[in-house]
Order: sequence, then C-alpha cells, then structure tokens
Amino acid sequence: MSFFRDIRIIGVIFKKEVTSFFSSLTGYIVVTVFLTANSLFLWVFPGEYNVLDSGYASLDTFFFMAPWVFLFLVPAVTMRLFSDEKRTGTIELLFTRPVSDIQIIFAKYIAGIALVIFSLLPSLIYFISVGILGDPAWNTDTGAFWGSFTGLFFLASAYVAVGVFASSLTDSQIIAFLVSLIISFFLYIGFEAVSNLNFWSSYKDIIYNMGISAHYKSMSRGVLDTRDIIYFSAVSLIFIVTTKYISENRD
Repeated sequence: MSFFRDIRIIGVIFKKEVTSFFSSLTGYIVVTVFLTANSLFLWVFPGEYNVLDSGYASLDTFFFMAPWVFLFLVPAVTMRLFSDEKRTGTIELLFTRPVSDIQIIFAKYIAGIALVIFSLLPSLIYFISVGILGDPAWNTDTGAFWGSFTGLFFLASAYVAVGVFASSLTDSQIIAFLVSLIISFFLYIGFEAVSNLNFWSSYKDIIYNMGISAHYKSMSRGVLDTRDIIYFSAVSLIFIVTTKYISENRD
C-alpha cells in the first residue's frame, strides 16, 4: 500500500507542476518561442541552415539549432519548480508530505521532462514536411531522424536536471533561470572550448568527452551508443542527487 500511496503523491505533484505551467502565459510563450525560432531558421531565414536553400531533405539544421534553443527553453521551464515554492513559503509544507525528498525531486524532474517533450512533439511536423519535400517523397533517413530525436531527448533530460538543481538554490525565478543557463551552457560547449586550449592538449580527448556536446553530436548522427546514454543518465543523476543534498540541508 505504501508503494501505491507514494505513486499517487508523486502523481499529484507531477500534475500540479504541469497544470501550473500551462495556467500562465509563460508555458505557452516558451513553447511558441521554441517552435518559432526553429521554424525561422528551417524555412524562413535564407542561408545554409534553410532546408529549401540547401536542396537536401534533411533536418540537420533542426538538430544543430535545438540544443542552443534548449539552453533558454529548459531553464524557462524549470526555473519555477522549487524557487516558486520557496517564494510563496510552501516549500516546508511540500517536504512535510508523507513522501521522501528524492520522490518529490523526481516528480518535479519528470514534470520538467514532460513539459519539454510536449514542446518537442509539434516539431514532428518538420519531419513530415521534409519527407513530403523529398524527391522522391519520403526519401529520408528515418533511422537517423529518430536516433537524433532520441539524442535530443537525452540532452533535454540533462538540462532539466540542471534546471531542477538551479531552482532549488534560490527563491528567485530569474536567478534560477540564469544559473541553469550558465551551467547548461558550460556543460554543452565549455568542455569543448577548454579542450581546444593548447595548455590541455595532452588531455584534449578526455576533457572533450566530459562535455555534453561530444555525446549529443554522436547521438545526432543517428548512432545510439550505450556510452552516450550512460553519460546523460550520469549527468542527470549527479544533479538530482545534489538537489537532494540541498533539500536535506535547507535550514
């Protein structure tokens, strides 16, 4: 019975977070900005990133741009998960519920992932559009698309874990947004930038593979490597466990 009670409470917290997100304009604005930004680069702005200008029925542009757009989208989705609870003073009430801290954190984490997935689903129209535009129609690498889409999901899950951690640090949504953005930015491109410094040339490959970019690029080629899945899972776990530590020392 305890198991089902815990599942029910996690479900209540999950539903609360999703409902709260879409009960304000923020949720709709975030999703709209994500889709608009990618659509402009894919179909409107002229240049090498434009599908029509490139002459290839490919979504490489989408999978190149999405991680950068996610740097802003995911912090916007996750910034209120804990900071809003702290601001309104309901954080203590939340943690006195008959459920463990890690279960509360996990409920908020999966709510964040669900919101990001919701924003991703409309982008499937890009896949349909590119398939129709192919010559002949549907002359596209479907396996590569779904592999890349899976890689984007894992990248988003790591960003969400960072966002949950950042939100647990402060009662300010703006600060939570900025902290999440900075950490995610460094994880995505920081290690790659450091690895290119001559000072670290002997450890270049090691440092490069510590960053998200290396593993996302591997997945975006449509190759699902166990090492990449383990990496993203480990990053998410590290930030979830760190969030748990903060919640246990919240005095």
